[in-house]
Amino acid sequence: MEYRQLGASDLRVSEISLGSWLTYSGGVEREAAAACVEKAFEVGINFIDTANIYGKGASETFLGEVLENRPRDSYVLATKLYFPMTEEDFGLSRVQIHKQLNDSLRRLKTDYVDLYQCHRYDENTPLEETMIALSEIVQEGKARYIGFSEWNVGQIRAAVEMTGMEKFVSSQPQYSMLWREPEGEVFPLCAANDIGQIVWSPLGQGVLTGKYKTGQPIPSDSRAANEKMNVFIDRLLTPEILSAVERLKPIAARENLSMAQLALAWVLRDERVSSAIIGATKPEQVADNAAASGVKLSTETLAEIEKILQFQNAQAL
Repeated sequence: MEYRQLGASDLRVSEISLGSWLTYSGGVEREAAAACVEKAFEVGINFIDTANIYGKGASETFLGEVLENRPRDSYVLATKLYFPMTEEDFGLSRVQIHKQLNDSLRRLKTDYVDLYQCHRYDENTPLEETMIALSEIVQEGKARYIGFSEWNVGQIRAAVEMTGMEKFVSSQPQYSMLWREPEGEVFPLCAANDIGQIVWSPLGQGVLTGKYKTGQPIPSDSRAANEKMNVFIDRLLTPEILSAVERLKPIAARENLSMAQLALAWVLRDERVSSAIIGATKPEQVADNAAASGVKLSTETLAEIEKILQFQNAQAL
């Protein structure tokens, strides 16, 4: 496993990180989920990403239990807030930032998180109030650094231009061969402000593994067949996308890579990406995905992939 610096922070994060959005919040049985976390540490993954909304606290509770006996300095832990936990508890107000972080720390059984992220932008709370509260939790030692997920360029720019506030060190956008929108403005703006990218859905919810084929039944053990984990995936199962994925298979075979490894290596080709979040349901998937770290695709291979990807990008999730 290779590691990259996360923005302007002193955090060295594994190029492949373990996420828990649909998997460890109820989509995967506890024994299998625990085995995935164990395998992640075995293969050198040191970065684990979660959020309070995942399973309404279930993911954080699970991680708190399986990480409890590991040295706290042996892993980088990130969580998020924004989405409704109750009818009254949502958004990025000062009250919510302090309340939700305290609740997350309790579930995670830790005194601090390495990274606390705004899961989305809160249009109903003044940005200054959000930034003051985020600065307070860093000053209190409850979060080492702060980040955001899926903010647009205007929102990012407004935050970085504020003075006297704690600075963001990370951005968490959706990014893959099938969704490249952040390359346009978000990546350059963040790079200019020492904000690293932690990308989610680098495998297009599993579509880039090549397991789905036009006109064929969905595999029974796949994410698309699991009602707890098939959120939004229909948007990626179009004939156009599946045809492009099929044309990537000979490239992966020639490079002695699995399809997942090819997709992850493609994402990591961009030095602005600090880490790619995977959502494995089996330990074998963790090991396979982790092996993408350090893979360097040649200029010729990247050009081949680019030619195949010359179709309209998948709709944003």
